[in-house]
Amino acid sequence: MARHCPNQTFLLLMQTSKSIQERVRENITSCSLSMTEFSVLEALYHKDMQTIHEIGKRILITSGSMTYVIDKLEEKELTKRVACPKDRRAIHIALTDKGNEFLEEVMPKHEGWVDSFFEELNPVEMENLKNLLEKIKRKTEK
Repeated sequence: MARHCPNQTFLLLMQTSKSIQERVRENITSCSLSMTEFSVLEALYHKDMQTIHEIGKRILITSGSMTYVIDKLEEKELTKRVACPKDRRAIHIALTDKGNEFLEEVMPKHEGWVDSFFEELNPVEMENLKNLLEKIKRKTEK
């Protein structure tokens, strides 16, 4: 016997999220990067040099996993480790020149492609969607 889903909104949100993630993953892997690698690069692109902990917190990855990802990005010569002059225990992660050049080429295309998911929404609908999602997010973070 088939059962009716009691919360169709939740189901649709999860299906939409999964669909978007799959499409983004396909696009990112065409650049020879994993989703996590791209997320690290994107975090550095938008907020410059950061510690492994800061990046991990921003993209929701543990620091143990982050070390592996940073190693892979260093092998690809897209990031580098930089000692913090104020705290010798801290290591910052920064984009290399190659990493910056790569992202200057890729990010505008990626951002335009992501924006295309929402092109059928008018500005008021976009603002409403954003506000509703933020409201749900705040409730889940308690």
